[in-house]
Amino acid sequence: MDTSYDADLALFIGGGWKIGEGRDSFPVVDPASGETIGEVPLASAADLDEALNAAEKAFPLWRATPAEARGAILRKGAALIRERSDMIARLLTLEQGKPIAEARSEVAGAAQMFDWCAEEATRVYGRTLVRPVGQRALVTRQPVGPVAVFTPWNFPVYLLAKKLSAALATGCSVIAKPPEETPGCTAALVRCLIDAGLPDGVLQLVHGVPDAVSRHLIASPVIRKVSFTGSVPVGRHLMRLAADGLKRVTMELGGHAPVLVFDDCDLDKTLDLVVPQKFRNAGQVCVSPTRFYVQESIYERFVEGFAARTHGVTTGHGLDAASTMGPLANVRRPGAIAALVEDAAAKGARVMAGGKRGNAGFFFQPTLLADVPDNADIMNNEPFGPVAVAAPFSTLEDAVAKANRLPFGLAAFAFTEGLRTANVLGDAIEAGMVGINTFAISSADAPFGGVKDSGFGSEGGTEGMDSYLVTKAIHMA
Repeated sequence: MDTSYDADLALFIGGGWKIGEGRDSFPVVDPASGETIGEVPLASAADLDEALNAAEKAFPLWRATPAEARGAILRKGAALIRERSDMIARLLTLEQGKPIAEARSEVAGAAQMFDWCAEEATRVYGRTLVRPVGQRALVTRQPVGPVAVFTPWNFPVYLLAKKLSAALATGCSVIAKPPEETPGCTAALVRCLIDAGLPDGVLQLVHGVPDAVSRHLIASPVIRKVSFTGSVPVGRHLMRLAADGLKRVTMELGGHAPVLVFDDCDLDKTLDLVVPQKFRNAGQVCVSPTRFYVQESIYERFVEGFAARTHGVTTGHGLDAASTMGPLANVRRPGAIAALVEDAAAKGARVMAGGKRGNAGFFFQPTLLADVPDNADIMNNEPFGPVAVAAPFSTLEDAVAKANRLPFGLAAFAFTEGLRTANVLGDAIEAGMVGINTFAISSADAPFGGVKDSGFGSEGGTEGMDSYLVTKAIHMA
């Protein structure tokens, strides 16, 4: 297995790549081994000012570029992403840890986002209002201006693509700050767009100390919108920074997704679906199914079947084709997961599978906890790791109450063959997205976003384009 690492570890500002040259740096670590495999340069204050100047200068030119021409560049970028898919996926696995098959799927999803937004760029319609003869009133949609986007390490390629595709398609210039943990795969994505013909200054790529970069960019009057995917505390912090400049924000924050399993479901089929989904990306998914509430009559069969399937999950380096689950993304995560498991066990939960750290790298065993009480920390704080927690429920009303008991509302799932039950759940569950008998809730043409503490605004679909557009009414007499 070849684990050699060859990546563009550089900033991209004003049409040029910038390497170390005396800048501070951040170590890039292979989470499967814990070994440092590279150093990514961090942007200085002068670099950030240069990025702001470049984005400001490029915005009027990109805004004036016809939508068809913008779309053509994005389509070519998507084609290059597919052409370079194996290389980008390999970098993604080395930096983030996920199995190579999952990495390839993520890269494919990124290309799809650019293709969809490329087509949608020509459909940013306005409208004409009814007025007396000789008068006109028009409603137009225009790009909001230069935007700053901040993305996390769990899906670094796809989530960056989600933001860039919509922003660029609508005519905005962008300063992107992806995670320092995964700089090679995100730089490879940016290079595809540059090689596709994106003009200088339309897109900048910067890395740095997150708080310093966000403060510097958001304080600038150049930036007119902020888009962030990440934790609730950081989202609140960025919203406070944006409030000083009355800047538009889109926040896709944390979740703690409930899964309601009713006794009329096909149990074996449900288990075959939920277990791989739970351990996808080692559970480091904002919509990962985590709180499994199962109807009493099938509860023991469910946890036993879940445990048996969990024992069959194979952990290992993501480049090993035999691995079905990779490591956690950084050194902090195994300890955090272990503390949550230990707390739940101390409060009466049964450890049905896993529950321990791996021997090397940042691995944690795929884990199932049964009979988890509501006062356990893991029932109230998103584990963001390979741990499923289960508890029984009795009635539909009981299930809905359990699903809605937390302040989070990103995604929720349910498994039932009852049409009435499905209809009630779709209406009653407090979440931005509800999947019934499916986990397929993220696609280029559908809005993705949460309610309550899970944020607001959408990415994907026409709703994701809307957040990068302002509305103007033009009245003529």
